Amino acid sequence: MNRLNQAFEGAKREGRKMLCPFLTAGYPSLEATPELLLAAQQAGADMVEVGIPFSDPVADGPVIQASYTHALARGSTVGKCLAGIAAARKLGVTIPLAAMVSFSIVFKRGTSEFSKACADHGVDGLILPDVPLEEAPAIVDAVREAGLRSTLLVAPTSPAARRAAIARLCDGFVYYLSVSGITGERKALPADIAPNVAELRKVTNVPICVGFGISTAEQVREVTRVADGAIVGSALIRRLAEVEDHPIADQCKAAGSFIKEIAAGLR
Repeated sequence: MNRLNQAFEGAKREGRKMLCPFLTAGYPSLEATPELLLAAQQAGADMVEVGIPFSDPVADGPVIQASYTHALARGSTVGKCLAGIAAARKLGVTIPLAAMVSFSIVFKRGTSEFSKACADHGVDGLILPDVPLEEAPAIVDAVREAGLRSTLLVAPTSPAARRAAIARLCDGFVYYLSVSGITGERKALPADIAPNVAELRKVTNVPICVGFGISTAEQVREVTRVADGAIVGSALIRRLAEVEDHPIADQCKAAGSFIKEIAAGLR
């Protein structure tokens, strides 16, 4: 069974929720990526969303955009990012890893070929933020054929019928955006997360994770009262930016410390 499915099923059996931090592949360096993935696992991450750097990212706020720019400037490529994930597996990373990737990157290589390369390097699923709904069924089929799971994004502004159609295509988890717009830390989360997640439950049995704007243990606690997992991105990347030029050991310590801090929201 795919690691994503195993992890969510295991968490459900045990009555717990999932913490999913976000890391940019190649940031602060390609060499740091395997070590940071291992540090995330050791700190309590249940899975990691791995951003594949792209020159024109979709929906990513300034913190994550800056990490992409930094990674690309230092020679990050899709092939090197996948090699970093494979290296993390060799280090002992066993939790699910889902690649957040613009469909432009996937399309350029061919969905089947790209998906197979991801599977061969230890990726468990693709998070596709910009796939047109009308083209998604064939893309999801090709991803599944390679043994990966697909996750699409549902915005709070999407009409009910469109939300349902997107949710039914997901076979990894549904990525519900807490807010419309771009990623980034927020002091407060919208009040409509709970009812919107409840509506999604009516149309899919696939796990639902909430992302965008989650940056504290209390916010993790808040969203996992209704969702199966919390995704934390910009807040972690900002912590890494503070030690961007430090040794990898310091970067791992900073990432691990923050992940432990927000994991307290699951207890």
